[in-house]
Amino acid sequence: MPSTNSLANTSFFLPLLCIFLGSSVGLGIFTFNYAEGTSYFGSDSQSCANCHVMQGHYDAWVKSSHGKFAQCNDCHAPHGVAGKFFCKARNGFFHSLAFTMGDFPDQILMHEYNQKVVEENCRYCHTETVHAIDIFDKQPISQNTLSCLHCHSGVGHDQR
Repeated sequence: MPSTNSLANTSFFLPLLCIFLGSSVGLGIFTFNYAEGTSYFGSDSQSCANCHVMQGHYDAWVKSSHGKFAQCNDCHAPHGVAGKFFCKARNGFFHSLAFTMGDFPDQILMHEYNQKVVEENCRYCHTETVHAIDIFDKQPISQNTLSCLHCHSGVGHDQR
């Protein structure tokens, strides 16, 4: 039989735990709704401009050559369903954390994970061109001696 002391502790901490969990879930749902979170599950590029810091990137993409042929996800998310949703969830978490905390640079930079995703997508869509360059470079493709982003970083969003 449990002691009276442990029952008193449980009856004190259980409501606190429920309040904490309820508040956390409620705040999460409110934030997700306020940030139009469901829009990020689709492929509409306009949803990328929900956040004001992305508006300039979206406007530049609309004017770019890629704006006529590709959506944001074509370049910034893996092509497989699981990879795409992992990427969106991962980026969504870190973007919301950075924007909520105000901890993001004026010049938004891609981290290594996202650079790899974009590089793979460049190579996917431009296979023939990339293959010809890799042959010219005479290095195994696996070494990624040449990066599309190195020379073409502004192709999709050039804001000059």
